[in-house]
Amino acid sequence: MSKSTNGTRKVVAIDQFGGIEKMKVQTLSIPEILSDEILVRVESAGVGVWDPLEREGFFAQITKQKPSFPYILGSDGAGTIVAVGEDVSRFKEGDRIYGFSSFDGRTGFYSEYAVVKADAASLLPPGLSPETAGAMPVDAMTALRGLDDSLHLKSGETVMIFGASGGIGHLAIQLAKRMGARVLAVASGADGVAFAKRLGADVVVDGRKDDVVAAAQAFAPNGLDAALLTAGGETAEKALTAVKKRGRVAYPHGVELKGTVRSDIKVTDYDGWPDQQAIDKLNRLIQSGQFEVYVAHAYPLEKATEAHKALNTHYLGKLALRL
Repeated sequence: MSKSTNGTRKVVAIDQFGGIEKMKVQTLSIPEILSDEILVRVESAGVGVWDPLEREGFFAQITKQKPSFPYILGSDGAGTIVAVGEDVSRFKEGDRIYGFSSFDGRTGFYSEYAVVKADAASLLPPGLSPETAGAMPVDAMTALRGLDDSLHLKSGETVMIFGASGGIGHLAIQLAKRMGARVLAVASGADGVAFAKRLGADVVVDGRKDDVVAAAQAFAPNGLDAALLTAGGETAEKALTAVKKRGRVAYPHGVELKGTVRSDIKVTDYDGWPDQQAIDKLNRLIQSGQFEVYVAHAYPLEKATEAHKALNTHYLGKLALRL
């Protein structure tokens, strides 16, 4: 059974999959919510490096869902609950939450009001504001899934985080340190190196100009236990020579390894889909110390196309929309 709502909302949506020119600001009615859903007044939404893939129909293809048009973009965000479905007991009106979309076009966060499945949402951990928390969910979940489920990172182990100054990478540094690991961060540019150091990485190198393999061998003379690649490329693949035999390597779908990977290391590609257990673990790790979600630039909803263009420029952390 659905719960009726009134009024309209401004959204950024597409009427068919394709390029950046398909993105349009539209005015749609605020939808009814189903019994297992919540309605959120969005305060911020993440702009992820994968958002162009969503815009082009990649996620609709891999999830095999029938997309709903107009298709509202935006895979994660944060805000305040204004209505709850009749079967929802974990949340109430007025709660501040972060959440994940279902990549179906109906539940996107590029919107003044967003529909969210209750099991794809969480109360904001103390210390996180809705202004920055909206940029976190998919990146943090992707970082956690890589470190925990794919790499099975243990306290005392060494891990290389490649792409450490980006959206996933800067959160992965903080999560890996909370898991007790020693972190070698490979960042981009002098500003990226300073950023990764500030976030607590044990050693930081500039992937653009430093000898990453030599730095890794100095950091872990017996070989790295693990590596999380949040970016691909020749330097990333060359860096894997510093992983020890039977070491572990993980990278999220969307990162490509084009070269030949050694047969004596375990390489796993994975998705960062959320579930309740992983969301709870993420919140516990976030709450165990100061946790920074760095938003390099926040755009108004009407400038979402500019945000998509900026994804191809150099920036630290994450881009976001602020409503």
